[in-house]
Amino acid sequence: MLAIASTVMSRFSLRRQVAAFALMLLPAALWAQAPIQITPLPEAKHATVQQLGAADLDARDLQTWLDAEMSGVMRQGAIGGAVVVVVKDGELLYARGYGDADAAAKKPVDPVATMFRVGSISELFTWTAVMQLVEKHKLDLDADINRYLDFIVPPRDGKPITLRDLMTHTAGFEEVLKDRYTGNPASLMRYEAWLKQWVPARIYNTGEVPAYSAYGAALAGYIVQRVSGQPFNDYMERHMLEPLEMKHASFRQPLPASLQADLALNYGRQGAAPHPFEFRMAAPASALSVSGEDMAHFMIAHLQFGRSGNAQLLEQATVQLMQGYQRAVIPGLPGMALGFMHLDHGDQIILGGGDDVAGSHSLLALFPERHTGIFIATQGGHAGTLLRPLVNHFSDRYFPALPQLKPATLGTDKQHAAQLVGRYASSITSHSNVLALRDYFQQARISVATDGSLIAPMFGSAHWREVKPYLWLDDATGRHLGALMRDGKVGMVSVDTLSPSLVYLPATGWSPARVIGVVTAMLAVFALIALSWPIVALLRRRDISALADQDLRWYRLSRLTAILYLLFAGGWYLMLPRLGASVLDTRLRLLQLIGVLAVLGTLAVALETWRAWRHGGSWWRRISGTILLLACLAAIAFIAHWHLLSPGLNY
Repeated sequence: MLAIASTVMSRFSLRRQVAAFALMLLPAALWAQAPIQITPLPEAKHATVQQLGAADLDARDLQTWLDAEMSGVMRQGAIGGAVVVVVKDGELLYARGYGDADAAAKKPVDPVATMFRVGSISELFTWTAVMQLVEKHKLDLDADINRYLDFIVPPRDGKPITLRDLMTHTAGFEEVLKDRYTGNPASLMRYEAWLKQWVPARIYNTGEVPAYSAYGAALAGYIVQRVSGQPFNDYMERHMLEPLEMKHASFRQPLPASLQADLALNYGRQGAAPHPFEFRMAAPASALSVSGEDMAHFMIAHLQFGRSGNAQLLEQATVQLMQGYQRAVIPGLPGMALGFMHLDHGDQIILGGGDDVAGSHSLLALFPERHTGIFIATQGGHAGTLLRPLVNHFSDRYFPALPQLKPATLGTDKQHAAQLVGRYASSITSHSNVLALRDYFQQARISVATDGSLIAPMFGSAHWREVKPYLWLDDATGRHLGALMRDGKVGMVSVDTLSPSLVYLPATGWSPARVIGVVTAMLAVFALIALSWPIVALLRRRDISALADQDLRWYRLSRLTAILYLLFAGGWYLMLPRLGASVLDTRLRLLQLIGVLAVLGTLAVALETWRAWRHGGSWWRRISGTILLLACLAAIAFIAHWHLLSPGLNY
């Protein structure tokens, strides 16, 4: 055969051989030049396993179940309008509006267009913007934030604040309430001006104490603005809202004219006139208005590794970093992911956030392992305590936990419970301003029942029994209460529904009851002296007019001082609950003027008392003057301790 082939090939000239070889290659060359058509494979769906006892998570079952659940929520919360949206595997699974967006016009809630104020859920967008700039290496999560600011946030114990601290609400800021809200557009200031007018004190070391801070979130928004070189609203629209095709969403205040008719009206309570649009100074923390279906696009992006539709909001690794990180300070209780709160229910990981502000209630919950999310927003009424249980019921219905044995009560329950007995104060508070006085009277007390269970009224009605060392369970709700112990003493306590952003710390100093007792005694002295002045004159037990003119002058000034202290105390009694309302500065300055006059009047009281003892005044004049002077000195100490005459009206 080889010989035959050799003979045949020898009969062809070299030229003919080359031509034949080229002819053989011609089809391949033509194929290479033709356009290549690629038919993409359908996007793979996430593998789902139907858990034993779980209901089918589909639109039909959702409608039946959610209609019943929302009917109860609407009735119990006296809600005017609401929206519920559920997404799964990158798709909008369910969206429905309930009630009216405008009751007067009988305009129903439209999940596509009706916009709701969602308060601190706005922060999730701000944190996402931060991570976009981290991806571009323009921000470092662990760098001193002063690197990115044009004003200084002082360190505490030499430790600066980082973006990671801001995103986990562990920067240590005290509460900021002044000028956060206003209904008057004329008094609206730019959020960066609000940030710079007063830097709140740092009352905790960074990374140690969870304490929600709207100021901290607004600070992060300002960093986004400075580093990106774009105004915050512009950045959010160009890099988040527009790519996600969120056409009914805006951080702008007031809303653009094209969107104002879509905002659900906040009636506060049924039958009342709607509240005016509330302007929020900490815009990156709370200014977002958004429709239900637009929020679905944002949830899908975070559930689908940063992608929603054609928009790649974040890289997959960034989403995993945000969701996988957790800063928890109390063993056994959830903490903060990067920007997202852990809303875990049982063993089910749930990430999200929520808010309850001025009749607006909202909750966003992502189930990352299930690629599922639910968003609920209501307007009007008081649904704040109803949304979290609804999400837990959602989890129980569609992602039920495996059956577990009821954990036994530990034998150390009475011993450990006794260690927790005492007074506690919220970590969200202030120390350097008048808010400290308001918060002081909001302390709560933990005690122990006869069966050894804890009684913690600040965490609601519950039967807490110890199931792990310093971890208590309420069997009725499945909630947990935990304590962080340091050298055998309680460092902080919280429950799983609050622990990411709020804990309670052991209170020190006098109890509120004791402080109230001392204040009552002071006011009783001032009232007695003030009332005795005309009574003594009327009864003429002592011919006051017989006093020398100089003595009479000091006597009257001392009695007038008692009246001033009463007016000062009464003014603060009325003002403390209203702190945070707009246009209070003038009233507070007038109140402080009364306080200054009262403090100066203490000199008149001291001189009057000295003259009464030196010149042989009546027994009533001597005793009353001495008691009044002691009460005035105690009042001055009280005023100084609680910053009631602070030159700056910052709180």
